[in-house]
Amino acid sequence: MIPTPYLLFLGDAPDQLAAKVAQGIRDWRPQNAVGQLRMEGCKASVGMPDMTLEEARAAGAKTLVIGVANRGGVISQAWKSVLLEAMDLGFDIASGLHNLLREEADLVAKAEATGVHLHDVRVPSESYPIANGLPRTGKRCLAVGTDCSVGKMYTGLAMDLEMKNRGLKSSFRPTGQTGILITGNGVPLDAVVADFMAGAVEWLTPDQDPDHWDHIEGQGSLFHISFSGVTMALIHGGAPDALVLAHEPTRAHLRGLPDRAVPSLEALRDLVLPIARIANPDVRIIGVSVNTSALSEEEAVRYLAEVESRMGLPAVDPFRQGAARLVDALIAS
Repeated sequence: MIPTPYLLFLGDAPDQLAAKVAQGIRDWRPQNAVGQLRMEGCKASVGMPDMTLEEARAAGAKTLVIGVANRGGVISQAWKSVLLEAMDLGFDIASGLHNLLREEADLVAKAEATGVHLHDVRVPSESYPIANGLPRTGKRCLAVGTDCSVGKMYTGLAMDLEMKNRGLKSSFRPTGQTGILITGNGVPLDAVVADFMAGAVEWLTPDQDPDHWDHIEGQGSLFHISFSGVTMALIHGGAPDALVLAHEPTRAHLRGLPDRAVPSLEALRDLVLPIARIANPDVRIIGVSVNTSALSEEEAVRYLAEVESRMGLPAVDPFRQGAARLVDALIAS
């Protein structure tokens, strides 16, 4: 286990979305962090106290968590001085980037010299099987998005929390770095060899009681040229019984692809259902999750009402409003 509490390192994040790892920890496990550390030029904040390494150490922080998810998942050379100083002060370092801490010779040498540990979250810890598509007991819900970083993980966490609060059988199944850092377990799906991704999702969501729901953390988007493969593996390996469509309404284009427009919710509905029915012919869409963080309260209420009328499905922001209506629809489906 990665020692807590954390100091959340935002580095030189160019925008708020780039700090989504730190934001996820702040929103779902605030008790696990004492503050944030930002470098000059950082354009993100998760609303925690800004701290120096010394201040955070004095406040009890044990691990510096790289809370940035940049394109390609690389460790910036600009961060190195902070990481090395943190290790001198006794911090462990944790990262969910594709570029592993253990592959950086200077960080490895410093860890050996100081006796601290490097925690690479995005490293598969199991030998996953090839998917077999066999039916499993229990039920599974998956959020699928019009784009990356639209609130799929938040949807799963919120629905899991609502079900647990009702005394219902439920588990959140993390498939990415932020979910793993929040819960302490899961599968770093985009680091699994492609042939084994769907099998890894089957492994993550085994047989359960008939009334138990697994909420699988969604990834990528079927419409995103860069990351559609991981989405497909989740759909076929998860064989979900229920789907939630996830959307962020203020995007000018797909994340990182300025020449690609964000698809409509209708387009997502019409694409994902035939694909999901290959694995589970009885799958259904039970609701729409909308990330309204960029909208005022009035704008959010108006937009959600319009989506609900248009789609014929309950439309909510599960983080802003809670996931009760999505869980109601799930149970009724």
